[in-house]
Amino acid sequence: MAWNEPGGGNRDPWSSGGGRNNQGPPDLDEVIRKLRQRLEGLFGGGRRGGNGAQGGEGRGPGKPNAKGIGIIIGLVFAGWVLSGIYIIDEGTRGVVTRFGAYQQTAVPGPHWHLPYPIEAVQTVDVSTRRRITVGYQAVSPQQTRPVLSEALMLTEDENIVNVQLAVQYQVSDAAQFIFEFVDPQQTLKELTESALREVVGKRRMEFVLTEGRAEVAQQTRDLITSVLEEYDAGIEVVEVVIQDVQPPEQVQDAFEDAIKAREDRERLINQAEAYRNEVIPRAEGEAARIREDAQAYLARIVQRAQGDASRFTQQLAEYQKAPQVTRSRLYLDTMERVLSRSGKVLIDNKSSQQLMYLPLDRMLRGSGTGTGTGNSDSTQMNNSLSGSGSSQTQSSAGTAGTLRMRETR
Repeated sequence: MAWNEPGGGNRDPWSSGGGRNNQGPPDLDEVIRKLRQRLEGLFGGGRRGGNGAQGGEGRGPGKPNAKGIGIIIGLVFAGWVLSGIYIIDEGTRGVVTRFGAYQQTAVPGPHWHLPYPIEAVQTVDVSTRRRITVGYQAVSPQQTRPVLSEALMLTEDENIVNVQLAVQYQVSDAAQFIFEFVDPQQTLKELTESALREVVGKRRMEFVLTEGRAEVAQQTRDLITSVLEEYDAGIEVVEVVIQDVQPPEQVQDAFEDAIKAREDRERLINQAEAYRNEVIPRAEGEAARIREDAQAYLARIVQRAQGDASRFTQQLAEYQKAPQVTRSRLYLDTMERVLSRSGKVLIDNKSSQQLMYLPLDRMLRGSGTGTGTGNSDSTQMNNSLSGSGSSQTQSSAGTAGTLRMRETR
């Protein structure tokens, strides 16, 4: 039967009345009161009966409850013990100290140490590359500001240069990095500036500004590394880079002119070297060829002289046997050699031609080209010349006829 039907009685669930079978929600104040009573009973609070001055009941504190106190102490101790749990991330190291003294270095992973204030853990990043600068300061990722008090340095030849240098480093030992120096980064910066000034002070200005940058950076890195090993600073220098090297701003123009002059000098030297590399091999080859020709000429002359001497010795022996025959033979051989190298014109004096024609052009050409050996082909020309001449020419020339001439080269 529904609560609102006739004869169902007053069973309204939202009504405060209704007698003993009321199913309404519990009173919040009642719940809080019961919870407070339980806590008071747990920690020693509660009712205490007694006859007072008025003879009524009174409320007062009771004896402390040992169970409650033990629970509280247990919870506090458990929280204190659990506070010693810590986790070391990858790329970091945990330095554990007990009352400020170093105990151990924790590697990545979960660990536990005696809670504060007995032990404490300080994490150090050992994977990130850190950076310090000397001679300039980074204002933004794209903008820097020079620091002249750090950048201006004196060279060996008593000149001033503006050097800007950057050092990248990592933490190699977390405990040494924390305990050896109060401010390791500032110590490293001062050490870098001191090492750089020492290296630059042993070099000339021209060397530092031109080809000596890499050497200066390497020498500075070696010097920093050696000092850090002596200090046990727990720092490893990864890279030392010279960002910029310039003369002071007051002499910048004059230095640029000097650089241009030096570049022109280098260019002219390179051109001269190229010309020398081109000419010298050619001259050496020509000299070698001349030497070889001279050696060949020497061998030829010596062999010819030896042959002539041998031939003269043989001719002498023959001459001693038959002087007349040998002289005739030598004469004929000599005339043959001489006449074979000259042009010749043969004239038939039996012809009745009154005027003789000599081919002078051919004779001149033959004399110019007749230095070679051997005989050229004979050329025959038949010329019929007509005309009248003097009596002397007719008597010397003989009767008229055909003039036959032969030229031999």
